[in-house]
Amino acid sequence: MHDLLPHISGQLSNILGSITYFMPEVYLAILFMVILVTDLIFGKRSTKLCRIIACAGLVIIMFKDLQQVTLIVDGSHFIFSNMLLLNRSGIFFKLVIDLLSFILLLYFTWDNKLKAHPKGLSDLYSITMASIFGLHLMVMAVNLLSIYLAIEMVSLASYLMVAYRTENAFSTEAGLKYVLFGAASSAIMLYGISLLYGFSGSLDIVFQNSIIQLSKVNSVSTSFAVILVLIGIGFKLSFVPVHFWVPDVYQGASTPITAYLSTVPKIAAFALLINFLPPFILPGKWTGFDIGIALSISGIITMIAGNFAAVMQTNVKRMLAYSSIGHTGFALMAVVVLTLQGVSALTYYLLVYALANIAALMLASYFTNETNAEDINDYRGLGLKYPIASVCFVIVLISLTGLPVTAGFTGKLFVFSEVYSVYQQTHSIWLLLLMATGALTTVVSLFYYIKIPLNLFLKRKEIVEIEHKKTNNLLILSIFISFILILLGIFPDFVLRFL
Repeated sequence: MHDLLPHISGQLSNILGSITYFMPEVYLAILFMVILVTDLIFGKRSTKLCRIIACAGLVIIMFKDLQQVTLIVDGSHFIFSNMLLLNRSGIFFKLVIDLLSFILLLYFTWDNKLKAHPKGLSDLYSITMASIFGLHLMVMAVNLLSIYLAIEMVSLASYLMVAYRTENAFSTEAGLKYVLFGAASSAIMLYGISLLYGFSGSLDIVFQNSIIQLSKVNSVSTSFAVILVLIGIGFKLSFVPVHFWVPDVYQGASTPITAYLSTVPKIAAFALLINFLPPFILPGKWTGFDIGIALSISGIITMIAGNFAAVMQTNVKRMLAYSSIGHTGFALMAVVVLTLQGVSALTYYLLVYALANIAALMLASYFTNETNAEDINDYRGLGLKYPIASVCFVIVLISLTGLPVTAGFTGKLFVFSEVYSVYQQTHSIWLLLLMATGALTTVVSLFYYIKIPLNLFLKRKEIVEIEHKKTNNLLILSIFISFILILLGIFPDFVLRFL
């Protein structure tokens, strides 16, 4: 105990000095407690108030994110004894997460099935705030302990969100599957972390000293440990072979929850992967297996598995679940090259993919609210009755496919360009295979995305009038996102100038 006394003042000074760089997260913690207390005081009547507080709070937090840019003078700053890293790309990732979360908070009460929950949605807003806090930590985590804690925080919140509609047996089943797969991946990851700590003697694995220590250990053992950690991160990214939970969970969860899980945790997981990989993938002291090749193989298989499986789906949410797996494989292309331009291309691609995916699920909610349409065949003949929503759906699906003149096309173009640029320098056969697979699966994606416009406009059936409460808010926001997707497709510099 006496040996620790001289270090206490230094540790306290480090903690107090780090708080300045941690203000968005401090505000998030306060926002979580305010929403929780509001729910406890007002009960079921607090849904609208909690929603207003959550949305207003996120606007303030986005402002705090922007303020952090002025704090980063030298490009990056370690805080809390090297547990977290704040850099420019991390700030932008956090800003994207907060912006998308703001859109999703608006979306929650516009889905009729989720809104009809007998307990109300107050709990859901507090759970979402806790999840966003964990996502911020994932973006900044560089220590093995902080990586694990951040992923677990997000996972626990995600389990609650998936099973939120407890009166729905399918939702409960999806939540149980998610918990079982999540617990298994967490245990595997924790075992890998314990091995890395045992081999290197440090949890600060991103520093060269730790990599030098790992190089003194048998390469098979260290490679095995790194693979176990990547499995835990891969669970959040849903790349092959840890993707099995995605279709059932996405289909069983409420549509707004599916929109949340398929976008913001995935963006945070990519940011975490970018922080974790450099010591292992860049030239240096790492003597284990070639992680770049392993990720390339996983990316190729993920693109093929996700896109070809999506072709066979009839349920809209299940189809979008498999397509999200395919998009994960495509995004891995930018991670494999791991250059500054590659990170910028990845960030842009993830932003436009997330916007398009959220809009697609919003429009799926819109048609479910209006006509009870769940499967693709249920959309037959609805294009003429709901022309604005149908045209927006077509624009969004064009962006998800990656066709001109949408943001999805420019996003894929930037990723392809950067991978090809690195290929010209290295002539790696794996990069060539990645590009070829990306081009092939983009063509394959046309075959399942086109099913929805085909049913909307070219097929007919007798439409039975069903009285439902109109959900114009969903339509208005979908129109706005569709416009943004076209605008960013024509003028991508609106975003790229900040990357």
